[in-house]
Amino acid sequence: MGVPAPVAQLVQKFRQESGYLKAASTKEHLIRRAYIDPLFSALGWDLDYSKEGPLVHREVIEEDALRVEGAMKAPDYGFYLGGQRKFFVEAKKPSVNLHDGKAAAFQVRRYGWSARLPLSIITDFEEFGVYDCRVQPDPDDRSSAARIMFMG
Repeated sequence: MGVPAPVAQLVQKFRQESGYLKAASTKEHLIRRAYIDPLFSALGWDLDYSKEGPLVHREVIEEDALRVEGAMKAPDYGFYLGGQRKFFVEAKKPSVNLHDGKAAAFQVRRYGWSARLPLSIITDFEEFGVYDCRVQPDPDDRSSAARIMFMG
């Protein structure tokens, strides 16, 4: 199975716009709307709530709610199947170094750990990291701690 055509088109578009997209002034929201939402839609997730049924059974919840160490947090996306949360995706803008950035890795791992999820993902579309969230996160961990896979 090859790369779905919509994903290949997104990659090509990102490459063409990469200078602008990697600028520190580029907002995370732009990356989410222009690249990350279409990526997960192309992979079959219903981000537009277009499937039949009540909204309570939607597959993707943006700004999902989660209690972390007594405070409410909002992972960028919660992905659900059959009404059960399966994983989080935390989005970052491309100027954030996901490969070596400890803070971003800790954030997504802490979300997954707090929700007792087996994995969570961090992405800026250009880079994509998958973390094992069964390993308790520590703010001093290297970004590679509990990382299962990294593409970028």
